[in-house]
Amino acid sequence: MAKAHVYKRDHVNTDEIIPARYLNTDDAAELAKHCMEDLDTDFVKKCKPGDVIVCGDDFGCGSSREHAVWSIQGAKVGAVIAHSFARIFYRNCIDCGFYPIELPGAVNKINDGDELEIDYEKGVINDKTQNKSIQFNPLPDFALAIIKDGGLLEHIKRKK
Repeated sequence: MAKAHVYKRDHVNTDEIIPARYLNTDDAAELAKHCMEDLDTDFVKKCKPGDVIVCGDDFGCGSSREHAVWSIQGAKVGAVIAHSFARIFYRNCIDCGFYPIELPGAVNKINDGDELEIDYEKGVINDKTQNKSIQFNPLPDFALAIIKDGGLLEHIKRKK
């Protein structure tokens, strides 16, 4: 069961996801120590493996750094659910083996602290706290295959 960490705002940028002052490494575990730090100083303390970040529009805007995805993965976040994603961040998620969920009105459908179960293939979020199911458009098969393989590089290696 995943706990929702809801941030009712739009345009959470990559510098808020992982501040530039920590970009001297590509180690996900090290980056994770500072994940979301400029938006929520207690995020890393609150977040448990599998938990979910929920935000508004244009999540991951700003620079095209993969470090933002790596920090989220290093923090063991299960998914990010947002109204929409910046396109480069969205593709970086897939290429790094992380599932971004686009859900219009996400911050109005899921409350902070809600317990969630996600079926990525069927496109269903079961909100156990609110006792409701929320549909989203699942990723296409090619993107799901990349994620299941652990990212684009691993996917390419397996295709050889």
